[in-house]
Amino acid sequence: MKRVGYLLDQIAEIDNLQLAFYKAARGKRDKNVVQLFQEQLEDNLCKMRTELLLGRTSVGNYTYFKIFDPKLRTICAASFPERVLHHAIMNVCAPYFERHLIETTYATRKNKGIYQAIDRARVGLKNYSYVAKFDVRHYFETIDHNILKSKLARIFKDAKLLTLFYQIIDNYSTQTGKGIPIGNLTSQFFANHYLSSFDHWCKEQLKAGEYVRYMDDFLYFADSLEDLERGIVLINQYMKNELVIKLKPVIKLKRDDGLPFLGYKLYPNKILLARRSKDRYISKSLFYEENRIKGRWSELEYQNHITPLIAFASKAYTKGLRKSVIYKINGYGDW
Repeated sequence: MKRVGYLLDQIAEIDNLQLAFYKAARGKRDKNVVQLFQEQLEDNLCKMRTELLLGRTSVGNYTYFKIFDPKLRTICAASFPERVLHHAIMNVCAPYFERHLIETTYATRKNKGIYQAIDRARVGLKNYSYVAKFDVRHYFETIDHNILKSKLARIFKDAKLLTLFYQIIDNYSTQTGKGIPIGNLTSQFFANHYLSSFDHWCKEQLKAGEYVRYMDDFLYFADSLEDLERGIVLINQYMKNELVIKLKPVIKLKRDDGLPFLGYKLYPNKILLARRSKDRYISKSLFYEENRIKGRWSELEYQNHITPLIAFASKAYTKGLRKSVIYKINGYGDW
């Protein structure tokens, strides 16, 4: 594919920056930093435009905090103006990342996501006898800066845009030349694209019959145990030699064993919640209800939290679980 250029001018257009502001502010209009930015919206956007065109954009203004969901992660939250910048960049650049992605990778894409990845994984379980589940060890923390930059330079030829990308990359590291911050919009696109060449290799060189990836979790299906083992060896070699990242121990399964993937346990003809997902559903449901009852959240805030939680559980067979949670909330006995 031809590289694209002259995108920074599009990113710096006032209409694009205004759209980026509204995206960054969505659901956060009550936050002080958002209100302060909006009070001088025109001036702030004009300043951002000038800095972009002159190559004087400030990045790397991060706040750090830890979450446990479901494992301990350090989240790197950019300042609000920088979040506006990230949305402005991806408003323009996202379609060019999209061009390089294969059909069966599902993270950070319109009209795709966890549920579509689950459905495709079940197609693999129905059509193949064996599956290997891979997960990259400390993925965001170990992405190699130089490799990432070279991959971006194969898509974009706009020197000003690449300089901005490199500035964002170089302003964060977990060790010398490694790591991108969890929690940034740009990081989601960078991390998804980092494995795109691997996706193509799996389909075009390794000739994977079925292959599904959601960010750094991916599945490789095979008709025989011998083909599966061969694929595992070659995949490990590719990751080590081409991407300089390490995989966690691979999980090898027969189709009817129950495949753990993205919080579910998958079978050819049914979907169950993983044990950890069940525990999270129960604890979060009770916590959200407590916030509603004690007035910490408005009814709208409660709905914004509980609706995706119920949707996640409803993808699996959880009718009994959801009913028991409702009984518990309403005080009808123990579990």
